[in-house]
Amino acid sequence: MELRILSESQIARLHDAALSLLLSPGVRIPHREMRARFRAAGADVDDAAEVVRIPEQLVMAALESAGKHFTLYGRDRTRQARFGVGERTYNSVAGEASWVTEDACPGGRCTQRRYATLADVATATRLGDALPRITLVGAMADPQDLPPAYRCVAVAAEQLKHTTKPIHFWFSGRASARWVLEVMAVVSGSEEAAAQYPLAYPFLEPISPLKFPHDGIDLLFETSRLSLPVPIGPMAQVGATAPGTLAGTLAQENAEILAGICITQLIKPGLPVCYGGIPHAFDMRTTQLIFAGPEQALMAIAMTQMGKHYGLPVYINVGLTDSKLPDAQAGLEAGITLICGALAGADIFGHLGIAGVDQASSLTMLVLQHEIIAYVERLLRGFEIDDEALGLDVVRSVGHDGTFLDTMHTVRHFRRELWFPKLLDRAYWSNWVEEGATSMQERCAEMKDRLLREHEPVPLDDDTLRELGKVLSAARRDLG
Repeated sequence: MELRILSESQIARLHDAALSLLLSPGVRIPHREMRARFRAAGADVDDAAEVVRIPEQLVMAALESAGKHFTLYGRDRTRQARFGVGERTYNSVAGEASWVTEDACPGGRCTQRRYATLADVATATRLGDALPRITLVGAMADPQDLPPAYRCVAVAAEQLKHTTKPIHFWFSGRASARWVLEVMAVVSGSEEAAAQYPLAYPFLEPISPLKFPHDGIDLLFETSRLSLPVPIGPMAQVGATAPGTLAGTLAQENAEILAGICITQLIKPGLPVCYGGIPHAFDMRTTQLIFAGPEQALMAIAMTQMGKHYGLPVYINVGLTDSKLPDAQAGLEAGITLICGALAGADIFGHLGIAGVDQASSLTMLVLQHEIIAYVERLLRGFEIDDEALGLDVVRSVGHDGTFLDTMHTVRHFRRELWFPKLLDRAYWSNWVEEGATSMQERCAEMKDRLLREHEPVPLDDDTLRELGKVLSAARRDLG
């Protein structure tokens, strides 16, 4: 099954439009060393304006050079997130500044939030470790109780204490990235092992229109020492930070991603990348970005086609919702956009667990999305048609008046053929009432509470914890 909306000629036109934008007006790159590397590679560089005009041959060389598949590993190296090999990866959000206070809201319906803390990182990571379909465990919290310069170091360490899966968090700058690599080396056993089995990746986010952050580029000079892969994902907004048409936004988004790929390859040729096609629409009525409108599904499909055209793994923002609660709106928006992106063939979907448009992290929302993932995965698995599946002999043996309930053919097949949800309600009315007449929100909240109560991640050993403590102390002193 494959969903496509762009023809080959439309893909070519979007590619050509992006190349045109890279030449005029070019890309603003406020990083001196990076501009020098562009100049040496044949780009036209205006240092006074900090603008780089990138020729087609440089873009095509970067696309040729870029690594097109990679794997992130947990500290249990059998737990992997694999990119560029036809698999789907699901990640919880790397971090939000606000946190929904669900512990004070029975049933999952909560209108209260607070600033996120490091303790929330531990809680979110434990839940991500417990949810089998979350491949890449996000911190979900950007802890405001820690200074920004040190924050990502503490977050990475806290996550590695509470999951054996690969992790996802926000890198900050070059100085802190050096300490994050130290954390990875301690947990992996050596710097060589941390490079061979990367635990996480830094996310490069261009600033639309056609700009890059200095620190976002700068930290790649550090993380490239371990050849950490780089997803490149601008969030161009239709009519706000990009043209007021989907086509114009896709062209600009593509240009920004291609420029990011050039940056990675000029820092370290062969560095693996992920094509982060995550544009969004902008709601002119509310002046808010839109997470899950029909335009999101359309652009996600188109961006997946563009990334696959270049032979790259693709990251898209689907499975999200504009709702603040895990309600009917959340289910509708997350389900429709996720199945569109999955059918298009993207590699990774995120960032799951957000209440509304970056309004806060919600553990109950993540549980709802986890159920939707299971539904989508069953749909994508399809079904087989062969002699055994057709079962003509059993149809003949049952005849006109029998039942298939007690046949061995049904016993052999029903567990694989049918998907049995954990949270969706299929009970008789009377049974549903007797069991409390719960809503989907309440069932999601109950599962979240149960998993956090019962699930204990495999801990780090004492020696690693001691070494980790030394690194954190040194990082705190160094970064203030």
